[in-house]
Amino acid sequence: MALVGDDVNQRSILDIKNATVEKLIKFKSLCGRQVDSGTFWDVVVVTAMDERQKDAYEDQIKKKVDRRVLPLGIPYKVFSDPPGCKIGNGGSTLHALKNLRDIYGKALCKMKVLMIHAGGLSQRLPSASAFGKIFTTLPLGDPLYQMLELKLVIYVDFPSHMKPGVLVTCADDIELYSIANDERLVFDKPGFTALAHPSPLYVGTTHGVFVLEPPEDSAFREMETKICLRFLHKPSIDKMRESNAVCKKKSDCFPICEPEFVYTDSTYYMDFDTSQCLLNVLKELGPLECEIDAYSDFLQALGQQATMEHTCNTANVTKPDSSLVEVRQKIFHLLRGTPLNVIVLNNSKFYHIGTTSEYLSHLTDVDGLRSMLNLQSWNLSVLSNKNINEDSCVLASLLLSSCSVGAGSVVEYSRLEEGVSVGKGTLVSRCWVSPGLSVPDGVSIHTLCVTLQNRSGFVTVAFGVDDNLKSGVEAAASMEGLTLCGVTLGACTSSWGLGDQVLKFSGDTSRCSLWNACLFPVCPDAQSSFSVSLKMLQAVLGGSALELQDRKLISLQEALQCQNLQEMQNFTERLVYDIAQRRLPAKE
Repeated sequence: MALVGDDVNQRSILDIKNATVEKLIKFKSLCGRQVDSGTFWDVVVVTAMDERQKDAYEDQIKKKVDRRVLPLGIPYKVFSDPPGCKIGNGGSTLHALKNLRDIYGKALCKMKVLMIHAGGLSQRLPSASAFGKIFTTLPLGDPLYQMLELKLVIYVDFPSHMKPGVLVTCADDIELYSIANDERLVFDKPGFTALAHPSPLYVGTTHGVFVLEPPEDSAFREMETKICLRFLHKPSIDKMRESNAVCKKKSDCFPICEPEFVYTDSTYYMDFDTSQCLLNVLKELGPLECEIDAYSDFLQALGQQATMEHTCNTANVTKPDSSLVEVRQKIFHLLRGTPLNVIVLNNSKFYHIGTTSEYLSHLTDVDGLRSMLNLQSWNLSVLSNKNINEDSCVLASLLLSSCSVGAGSVVEYSRLEEGVSVGKGTLVSRCWVSPGLSVPDGVSIHTLCVTLQNRSGFVTVAFGVDDNLKSGVEAAASMEGLTLCGVTLGACTSSWGLGDQVLKFSGDTSRCSLWNACLFPVCPDAQSSFSVSLKMLQAVLGGSALELQDRKLISLQEALQCQNLQEMQNFTERLVYDIAQRRLPAKE
């Protein structure tokens, strides 16, 4: 008897779970040993925004290789963007391709490359800004997986069914899927081949949307390969309908609830010849002076119905540049006529983990990603009591007696002394919290080690979960135009006893934001740093007064520029060692 309705949804979820378990098992079997040629990637590339980030990424990857928690025998390359203006992940793609060609020469035409875009400031997930989103920790595996490992898990089957070329993906999304036992995802066509996922129309307004050739029949298949007529970037719902991107649910066998949906983007492959064609952009333009998007600027140039309409649209561009239109038009003409094939994964789930609220939700919502990956509430941690909400998540942390963690909260790589309470929907990362302190609901708080004037110090950064660190205002309006936890910065400085002192901003002061607002004191140790920043946060939320006196205040931007990653890693290693010792069985 055919399954319908809820039975279909439950079966599709089970299929995805089982398929993911198989990938996890396969990846684990590859870790710590030399992989055979053709069974894994020939090279894994991670992009970085500058040399500082490149060095940090290389150090973390080297430690993983040394600990034998990654497949061995292949190069893991980190390429940084050239110095100067931001060039976006599209520019990063071009420069990474050039670096690969310079290193491997003609041998590149036989190589299968995974390219993960990880360069960026992580302003929407500030707790990841020190180590990078690609090293965001997940409650999965032992030792705990980070996004890098999960990316390798998700794509572990791809190299065996792929012609030489490059698979391009981002560091902050997760694609889970299942296909029939006798099917394989094959990347063997010229041009581009993208993965597509059925999504509600509102999701399509913030993603790329494929306009596909009409279906030949109404039969449901877990996987289909189609020709894409046009790619839309963050279109309105009206634009989706006008472009015939909206699909109707075929039958009750289709595991999507909405009667209408669109196919949205995630990851794409380009064959070797196409990757080399893209390098002509650098030849023609020379050094890039604007941001190029690896999705909107490349994929919108493809398909039989592609137009140049997007080249003049800068609505979704953070900082438009006068040369952007010209660059987009050259990309369009270079790629025009290149095929865009789409592998439709009808039984798939797409998760974005690029913001604090998404990170909290995906790690604590029992019906979402947590269920799909069987993520646990506490992982490689020591809890002296069980006063931890089931809808929370504790990662590699030490919680002493009488501590509590509220629903929807995540505590990672932290020490919580006796009697500490963490509110609901809060993120505590890499902190040392003194006894009896109470962390409020809905905040993100993490501690950084910094080196200023050859002296080590600690800065604890605290924001509201929904605070927008990217939103900027002109300097003249900075105090009233920016809010921390819903309170204007003017009111914040008053509650901290700063009186008539002018709030300072680091870096480019023509544009002021929470990112470069000098709000956070530098303290001699991690515990006092957390305590002072928590008092500041409580003063803002409670309307009480606090005297900061003559403390030096710096911004998150400034803290990252002088961060001491080695000392932060030392803190983590000491914590993990302490946890391991406490978890050892007692000697008789």
